Amino acid sequence: MVFTRQPGGPVLTRDHVPDVPPDLIDATSIFNPGACRREDGRPMLLARVQTRGRRTLLMRVFGCQRGDCRVDRHLVEIVGLEAIGAPVHHVYDPRITRLGDRWIVTCALDLDDGGRVGLFATDDFSRLELIGLTGERDTRNGVLFPGRIGGRYLLLERPNTVAGGGGVASGDTIELLSSDDLATWRSEGPVMQGRWRGWDELIGPGPPPLPTAEGWLLIYHGVATHLGGGIYQAGVALLDRDDPGRLLARTRDNVLEPREPWEMIGQVPNVVFPTGLVTGPPRDDGTLPVGDEVTLVYGAADTCVGAATSTVGALLEACRRS
Repeated sequence: MVFTRQPGGPVLTRDHVPDVPPDLIDATSIFNPGACRREDGRPMLLARVQTRGRRTLLMRVFGCQRGDCRVDRHLVEIVGLEAIGAPVHHVYDPRITRLGDRWIVTCALDLDDGGRVGLFATDDFSRLELIGLTGERDTRNGVLFPGRIGGRYLLLERPNTVAGGGGVASGDTIELLSSDDLATWRSEGPVMQGRWRGWDELIGPGPPPLPTAEGWLLIYHGVATHLGGGIYQAGVALLDRDDPGRLLARTRDNVLEPREPWEMIGQVPNVVFPTGLVTGPPRDDGTLPVGDEVTLVYGAADTCVGAATSTVGALLEACRRS
């Protein structure tokens, strides 16, 4: 078993979410959090919270090391959306990357004509300031690599080119994008495709990639649609360290799937949706040791948050076996 769930059920539920009148009273759900380890060494999550009016808010979550998660009684402020020039209905599913002396958060944005990936800068996650969008096409699941590679910033995202369940646009391709300034992006082509009639027919990037001596470890989500519904699971891929557009290996089977009742029953049943990773500090060469523990946080049934642990070595071995 590659990932082991933390005991005791979900680490975050709607019962953890405090009321913040008048915007948030009696939250419906909390799920799909980004994750990081702050400068003081403590983990922090940036979670998607849904109101009873199905509006989306972002909230900080502190602790979460020993089942002691605490949702901050503060709604994250999002500024700069007016620069997009079109109504933004939801900002959600954050992913967090440390880039130099600041944090960059990539989020999905819902516009009238589809989805976009937005990049936001922040110092303490109480306020996100828009840097820009990755482009004008319908897309989701943007994750930024930590630091420049070959002199460029790199990002993975999933264009919405396939009709998903319930009429929601989805996709079966993960693409690599590059930028010189984080504001203007260009496509470098596909990195990996969905495998039809398999567990990962539709795919998308999960948390930002992890640097290892063997390459970049990418946890991604896959959706099996041929069973009459959508089953969201997690898999692992290994990308070339110097050329992340080159896929080196990929798990044949999923490494985490809905099995617990709280992953199988909720707003969207049968969902394990990986969005955040908490790791230790990298070595001097910027890579993570194979023995390091990694904690994956994920949305469960679009209702609550689960956590599971593994090691860098176990993730690499899962790719080698395939």
